Amino acid sequence: MRSLRLAVALVSAAAFAAACTSGRGVEPTSPPVDTRPLADAPPYLCDLVPQEAFRIVSGVAESIRQQKSGTDRNGLCSMRDVAPHPLVVSWMGQGGATLEHLHFVADDLLAVYERHDGVRLPMELGTGMAAYVPDHGSLTEQSYQVAAKFRCDGEEQLLTLRLDQVAEGRDAMGDLIALMRIAQRRYGEVHGCVPGT
Repeated sequence: MRSLRLAVALVSAAAFAAACTSGRGVEPTSPPVDTRPLADAPPYLCDLVPQEAFRIVSGVAESIRQQKSGTDRNGLCSMRDVAPHPLVVSWMGQGGATLEHLHFVADDLLAVYERHDGVRLPMELGTGMAAYVPDHGSLTEQSYQVAAKFRCDGEEQLLTLRLDQVAEGRDAMGDLIALMRIAQRRYGEVHGCVPGT
């Protein structure tokens, strides 16, 4: 009888030990990286950023509500009522600001991006950079930013896209540049001008 109790106790202890150690070394699984390329397709956020492309880049799945302020020449559009906003789009064009002010804002942004090892935009997108700005409090609440100063039918424009987050595994700088490419094309459609001219 005593040996039976001992056997039961040993089997119970072994089962308990196995249950306690079976989870060791098992890494929590992370969701798979969405590697789809960004497509230019409606609907658009702030008239310029494809909603699906934004969701792929940011990983944001919640419902999106836009808020716009300003004018067609000088304005801002953001997602969500409270900070931090997942996406902020701002634009400034000749007629909405003086050319000197537009250049001052663009130069200031690029100087900050330069200090944060920003990536220069392809020449066809104008003068600009994409950057990760971790001390975002100095500029905005969004760390992932891209800005471009470009001409559209001979007038200077400044377009800035800022994201609060980029989905893990995505190429943040590459995605910001791709979003800027789409946003500039859409800017031309919305404002009736041809970017790069």
